[in-house]
Amino acid sequence: MARLRAGEKIALVSDAGTPLISDPGYKLVREAVDENIAVYAAPGASASLAALVSAGLPTDRFLFAGFLPSRRSARRQSLREVVAVPASLVFYESARRLAGSLGDMAEVLGPRPAAVARELTKLYEEIRRGPLDELAAHYAATGAPKGEVVIVVGAPCKESGEVDIDSMLRDALAEMSLRDAAATVSEASGQPRRKVYARALELSKGRGKDGSG
Repeated sequence: MARLRAGEKIALVSDAGTPLISDPGYKLVREAVDENIAVYAAPGASASLAALVSAGLPTDRFLFAGFLPSRRSARRQSLREVVAVPASLVFYESARRLAGSLGDMAEVLGPRPAAVARELTKLYEEIRRGPLDELAAHYAATGAPKGEVVIVVGAPCKESGEVDIDSMLRDALAEMSLRDAAATVSEASGQPRRKVYARALELSKGRGKDGSG
């Protein structure tokens, strides 16, 4: 920052695609902007956009969600927060966590079409497409692939009507209190909290009677 204030020109260059996408470099930009120092971008390769345009899924609306948490409970919570987003979802993921993340996506987001892209623009580029549950089963059986991974997931199907509240609630109730589950699902689905809480109460009573989820 001192060198920038002195009038020098500094370039931030990355050998892993466009800088500042899911990395802490934005702090440098923020400090420069706060001091009225001009910042210019010269876009390079972007794994998120390369995966999106190659996936064969709608590109008119999309949400870049970055990396999911490594812990399963936190990861599923993050997925519940985007379950009702009416857009394609783009995630970065570690290859060793790929099968687990795809499995959680299949359970939380449902049987949506998806694509797993790895090593984009490189010699061993590969894109595998299919429903989330099939992709999860494939990588669980074959093991972690090599290279950098991007996951693209299709938006909720418009023809399916309302979001499956019961499925979201069952998943949430398995990990949190009734009140917290209702609040989380209400926020994620856009449904009234009172309505969601009442349904959560019904499901909770049902679980108590037969012990099933």
